[in-house]
Amino acid sequence: MPNDFCDPVTLFITWTTYGSWLPGDARGWTRWKQGEQQPQPVLEDWCKGRMKENAVLLDSSQRDSVEEVIRQHAEHRGWQLHAVSARSNHVHIVVTVVPSIGNPNFRMSDGVKRVRDQFKANATRVLRRGQNPVVNEKVWTRGGDIQFIVTDDDLEKVMIYVSEAQDRMDRGKWG
Repeated sequence: MPNDFCDPVTLFITWTTYGSWLPGDARGWTRWKQGEQQPQPVLEDWCKGRMKENAVLLDSSQRDSVEEVIRQHAEHRGWQLHAVSARSNHVHIVVTVVPSIGNPNFRMSDGVKRVRDQFKANATRVLRRGQNPVVNEKVWTRGGDIQFIVTDDDLEKVMIYVSEAQDRMDRGKWG
């Protein structure tokens, strides 16, 4: 019987709420397939003007609900959740998964995107059904960042970043 799974991979997944971190943002931003970019105020203003809804910012109870549903989903899938932090304008997850490669056309990038998208879909569901539901059509920005964590040292650093360093102003990469 063929093996339908690949080796476990550890992922650092981040995505932002709709409208909270636009292209051109003064904090810097990421361009798809081109990496980190410098602030571009004119671009940020142009993107703000094209928004169809207000930016989404999560309150304390919404952040708690997002973290809880992420824990539940990871447990349901049998994934090892190392850290999760839902902030007012973004979510960080550090998780080890065993992607299924059930078909011959499997690509790792597609598999890890499905992991991210499952977390986002579950978070959207809980936000729409909560006590203070998010009514925006768009809750999150499209996609999100996925980084592969290869070493135990990097895993420790990213876990500290997600769990503790988010509240520090001078963060740098992973703390």
